[in-house]
Amino acid sequence: MLRTIIFFSVALCSASSLCGQGIVEIKPAARMDTVMTDITGILGAFPEEVKFLATQMQDKTEFVIQHLSFTEGKLNGQHVVLAQTGIGKVNASLTTILLIEHFHPKAIVFTGIAGAINPTLAPGDLVIGTTLAHHDYGALTPAGIQRRPTRDPATMQENPIYFPCDTSLINLAQRAGKNLTLEKIKSPQGLRSPKIISGVIVTGDVFVSSEKATQELQKQMHAEATEMEGAAVAQVSYQQHTPFLVIRSMSDNASSTAHADIETFYQVAARNSANLVMAIMAAQGKSKK
Repeated sequence: MLRTIIFFSVALCSASSLCGQGIVEIKPAARMDTVMTDITGILGAFPEEVKFLATQMQDKTEFVIQHLSFTEGKLNGQHVVLAQTGIGKVNASLTTILLIEHFHPKAIVFTGIAGAINPTLAPGDLVIGTTLAHHDYGALTPAGIQRRPTRDPATMQENPIYFPCDTSLINLAQRAGKNLTLEKIKSPQGLRSPKIISGVIVTGDVFVSSEKATQELQKQMHAEATEMEGAAVAQVSYQQHTPFLVIRSMSDNASSTAHADIETFYQVAARNSANLVMAIMAAQGKSKK
């Protein structure tokens, strides 16, 4: 997901982030299913992004695959599998492909925090991704980076620069968000209720903390938010024909104060994103009836 929030302090607890959640069983062996299941995969990069969801799950079983933990169970009545990817595009890609290979989810939802690119967004606000793009993939020239499409290694065909999130999942998230009560955010003007918008989310293996960079990303890519995992999850899902959605809650404005802002807003932003995921699961259950 995300922002380099604490390469220094959070990294130490990543490996144990799901411990203590009442896990029923640990199995090192991979699942042997070969067809798409009725499972929704849920991913987050940091402990707080998945820990709250893990506490809300029932009938949990933990699978350890290639040293990564996947927790399968029920969330708001829906069959899900939850995993923490770690920071950055490589880690996100690895976890996503293991999730797809061993659990064959019908869809993947990524939840977590991000830096706001849109200047009208404030910490706590959420962006439902419509498309995801790598902002750091392409050719580096004297004029700056010229963004290029990635390629599918199976076909060597070019991927789209902007990976489209699944339309039905976007619509479901938008409907779920309309009646959702989110945790309020402290501001100089007092407590404010976060807003939810939809739009472009961009991803790179760099932590953005620059007003100039955010202005360029908004102008060049029409981005609403920036983070460090979403487009990698999107690319893997797109190439593997798995519907996906990325949801981000703003922890900062990707400005020069981003590191300080994250320390203030990280946890509440992560919980708000997780609450929207839970609302989506509840709406998903109602749509089946």
